[in-house]
Amino acid sequence: MILPVRNLKGEQVGEVELPSSVFEAPISIPLMHQALLRQNANAHLGTHKVKTRAEVDRTTKKLFRQKGTGRARQGSMKAPHWKGGGVAFGPMPRSYHQDMPKKMRRAAIRSALSQKVIDQEIIVIDKFEMAEPRTKDLIAAMMALGVTKGLLVLPGRTPALELSARNIDNIKSLFATYLNIRDIFKYDQLVVSVEALSQIEHWLG
Repeated sequence: MILPVRNLKGEQVGEVELPSSVFEAPISIPLMHQALLRQNANAHLGTHKVKTRAEVDRTTKKLFRQKGTGRARQGSMKAPHWKGGGVAFGPMPRSYHQDMPKKMRRAAIRSALSQKVIDQEIIVIDKFEMAEPRTKDLIAAMMALGVTKGLLVLPGRTPALELSARNIDNIKSLFATYLNIRDIFKYDQLVVSVEALSQIEHWLG
């Protein structure tokens, strides 16, 4: 597939052919779903913790005598049914880690990029070039390109652009080799430079 190449002013300066091995891959919704679930699960820290009856700081004195009161026998105010007592069967620290073979992860990204091409949500530009960090200039460039909520795919460190994008809520910059399934679908448009495109082809092709 051939896409126009634009500059940051929105002007067409050429054309580029997208590598078919990456951007015309078979689209598998179950594979993309599995990759997204894995990424979200692995981002889950799992540090949740409640105190059990062995950990709460309450008196261990017997509340009242065992027999003769007509009440149910009680041995400690640390029991879960007492206010301030320990929690029974509450959340404890654990790992949410999920494994997924590298080939499947990369196939899921190829599938997602191919879907983006079909939806016409990939914009190719000649290069990301800004003289100095300036949020206003980047906003103007995104408006010229028709980007409403965009992921800027960079070939490498671009300090001026990265600093400018950091101040915009609906714009995020990301290195080409850090592309992931969650960011691809979180943002409506992918703004990719020609150099970043060749990196993606080398990585996923």
